Amino acid sequence: MATVERAAGPDTLVKVEGLHKSFGKLHVLKGVDFEVRRGEVIVVIGPSGSGKSTLLRCLNFLEEPQKGVVTVGGVSVRCGSRGRAHKQAVHAVRLKCGMVFQDFNLFPHKSVTENVIEAPVLVRRLGKDAARGKALELLEKVGLSDRADYFPSQISGGQKQRVAIARALAMEPELMLFDEPTSALDPELIGEVLNVMKDLAQEGMTMIVVSHEMGFARDVADRVIFMDEGCFIEQGPPSEVFFRPKEERTQRFLRHILPEKEPEHAAELGIVAADGAPCEADAEAAEDGGRVERLPGSPTAPGPAGELPLEEPRGDD
Repeated sequence: MATVERAAGPDTLVKVEGLHKSFGKLHVLKGVDFEVRRGEVIVVIGPSGSGKSTLLRCLNFLEEPQKGVVTVGGVSVRCGSRGRAHKQAVHAVRLKCGMVFQDFNLFPHKSVTENVIEAPVLVRRLGKDAARGKALELLEKVGLSDRADYFPSQISGGQKQRVAIARALAMEPELMLFDEPTSALDPELIGEVLNVMKDLAQEGMTMIVVSHEMGFARDVADRVIFMDEGCFIEQGPPSEVFFRPKEERTQRFLRHILPEKEPEHAAELGIVAADGAPCEADAEAAEDGGRVERLPGSPTAPGPAGELPLEEPRGDD
């Protein structure tokens, strides 16, 4: 059964209830529940294989969950249903979601502008002139107005990802989903994509972002969700999840990933590197005779917690 109804609360854009997804015997999502307010920026972090990408793909039904209810913008879909009404509801949810993938997935034989107008023309039945005008506005928004007639082979990876963002925005979504949008980029190109995402957040776009860019999460997210083994382990404002994590599993993850991904943030928290070497903050504290605050349970923290083993990375989601 697929129905159209208003999500709980006037400011709620997304509501997920009891979401389950399995691939054969592999149970990837295990009864996920959460809500997202309009204008809220959610960053989902966690080890590879924890179900983060699958969660995003289930929200816009690129993957069909076996069980649960997904509501986006007042359209509710009871997962596992069949029939015409179900397909119509799924289509309505997809129209409310824009998605940016790890890979750019641009049509190589079409220009930048043609890539952006493809979906509005084919799916929304927008006239080509109107679609082109909108595309040029969006390309200017992402800083690519001078690349409108270029082909994907003629632009950099960061520019391709910005085109992908413009393409998603061309459908005028209420919700933007980002699946590790900087993971395929060279380090010097990451900033230009994150800046576009920061601008979208400041403009009030509702966003769910799967990312290992901890600095972005700390600076932009309203809420950080730590996910592992198909479940939400911990969530809250970045100031709590990063600086005062309550769960031991969150602490272990941060100690593993921060020294590599955000060494300055790791030093700020006094987290030792994965190889056991002290962070810069530890060295400074030793020289100054000062005291550095550390995550509860960190290997160098005083008290009974003691050293916790760092986990090895797992396979992709």
